[in-house]
Amino acid sequence: MRIVAYAQIDDLESLVQIDCQVIGNESRHGHIKEAILEKRCIVVKERETTAGFLIFNNHFFGNTFVSLIIVSPEERRKGNASLLLKHVEENSPSDKIFSSTNQSNRHMQKTFQVNGYSQSGKIENLDPGDPEIVYYKQRR
Repeated sequence: MRIVAYAQIDDLESLVQIDCQVIGNESRHGHIKEAILEKRCIVVKERETTAGFLIFNNHFFGNTFVSLIIVSPEERRKGNASLLLKHVEENSPSDKIFSSTNQSNRHMQKTFQVNGYSQSGKIENLDPGDPEIVYYKQRR
């Protein structure tokens, strides 16, 4: 049975390890720790195994913005990213939820589409040659 909840400081090392598997380094250690301490990090676990996590904030023009979704490579395609998004949707203080992904990240684009998000715009020049696609969902 999978459980989705706010991450605790005891989860930090497992989240950093998953992030390192995905991006190849521990450069976001401080960012992840800060999000946990500020109750802006959500984790999905099955038994004692951490499958993935999500970081959000509520400062995107007064709306919720999901800034990071990371799922362990061996736990992908099992609905974990969708569970994390649904948790944010159910607990968001704003009616609008935004997120983004690179144009090259087809899997994340599909995850947004399957979960009822629609494209809201594009940001050029963050990653050369790979625009950031902004997604949006009206919660209520």
